[in-house]
Amino acid sequence: MAESGSPGGTEGQTRVRREGIPLGRIGGVPIVLAYSWFVIAAFTVVAFGPVLHNEYPLLGTSAYVVAFAYAVLLLISVLVHELAHALTAKIYGWPSQKIVLNLWGGHTQFESFTASPGRSVVVALAGPAANFVLAGGAWLVLGTNSLGGVADILTNIFMWANFLIGVFNVLPGLPLDGGRLVESIVWKATGSQAKGTVAAGWGGRIIVLAIAYWFLLRPFLAGESPNFSLLMITVLVGGFLWMGASASIQQGTLRGRLPLVSAAALATPAAGLPATGTVRDALLLGADGTKAVVVCGPDGRPQGVVDPGALASVPAAAAEATPVTAIAFPLAAGAFVPEWSKGQELIKFLSQLEGRHYAVVDHNGAVTGLLTQEAVMAAITGKRQRNDRYPQGQNR
Repeated sequence: MAESGSPGGTEGQTRVRREGIPLGRIGGVPIVLAYSWFVIAAFTVVAFGPVLHNEYPLLGTSAYVVAFAYAVLLLISVLVHELAHALTAKIYGWPSQKIVLNLWGGHTQFESFTASPGRSVVVALAGPAANFVLAGGAWLVLGTNSLGGVADILTNIFMWANFLIGVFNVLPGLPLDGGRLVESIVWKATGSQAKGTVAAGWGGRIIVLAIAYWFLLRPFLAGESPNFSLLMITVLVGGFLWMGASASIQQGTLRGRLPLVSAAALATPAAGLPATGTVRDALLLGADGTKAVVVCGPDGRPQGVVDPGALASVPAAAAEATPVTAIAFPLAAGAFVPEWSKGQELIKFLSQLEGRHYAVVDHNGAVTGLLTQEAVMAAITGKRQRNDRYPQGQNR
C-alpha cells in the first residue's frame, strides 16, 4: 500500500499527465483521473443504458446520459472512499503521495511510513465506512419521497452503489480493504507483518474462487445462460483481485525474507590490499585463507576486486613485479557497505549503486568481505545462487 518518493517539478508534472488528468488537490492530496477510467465509463453507458431505457421508456435516449451520470456517481463514490483512506492516514502522519482514479476504481499511494496492526486496520476500514455513510445519507433522502424522475433514479443508484462498494471492500482478503483486517490479526498474533500479508493474500484468492463459483459455475451447473455483462464484470473483477492477491503473497514472502539479507552474513570473507601492492601480496592473502581480495585506493576506500582467474594466470616469476591493479576489475563509485547493514535498509542502499559487487567494511573502514548482487537476490528470493561466490571478469 506504500510507495516511496513523490514526483516533483517538471518531471513530476509530466509523469502525472502521462498517467492521467490532474483534478487538483483535496486536503493537500493530489487527485489524478487515469485515462483508463473512460473505459469503464464507456462500458457503464453501453451496459446500463439499454437497461435504463427498457425500465424507463419515457427517458428515451436520455437513458444513456443517465447511465453516464451513474459512472460519474461511481467515480465520486470511489473518490470519497480513497479520500477517507488518505485523510485518516494523515492523522497518523502517513503522507499520501496521490489518489489515482482508474479502470479498477482507484487507489491511494502512500510515501514511506511505519505502520502498526491497529492503525493499518483503521486506515483500511475508513474507506468502506465512508461508503456506508454515503449510502445511509442517500437512503434518508429517498425516504423523504421528495425526489422524482431522474433524481430519484440516480439517488437510488448512488445508494446501492455505495452500499455494494462498502460491502465488497470489507471482504477478508487483499487487495480489498478487509484484507488489512486479516493481515493485522495475523500480524498481531505472530509479530510478523509478512505472515499477515501472505495470509490476507490467500484470503483474496479464496474470495475470487467464491465469486467465480457463485456467478459463473453455479448458474452453469443449474443450466442457466450467464448474462454477458455480468460475465464480463465477474471476469474483470476476478482477474484484478487474483493479480492483487498474488502480488500480496509475493510481497509478503519477500518481506519475510528481509531479515536474511545481511551484509555480514552474505558476504564472502575478504581482505583489503593497497593499490600499491603486487600479485605476490594477493597470493599471500589467498594462502592465509582469504577468499577475495579487494584493492583499496590511497584514501583506504575500496576501488577494485582481484579477478581470481587473472590472478591464477600470472606466472610465479612475474608475481613480484606485477601490480595488483593489473589483475583487478573496478568497483562502482561508493560500492562499499558497513558490515552491520541488513534488511530493507541494505536493499535500498544497494539499489542506488551501480555494479554487482560491493565491499563490506567494519567500523574502522577495514575490508572484511565482498558482497555480490547474486547473493543478495538469492537471500530475497530463496533461490540458490551460482557456485562462484563472485563472478570473474569485469564488474558489469
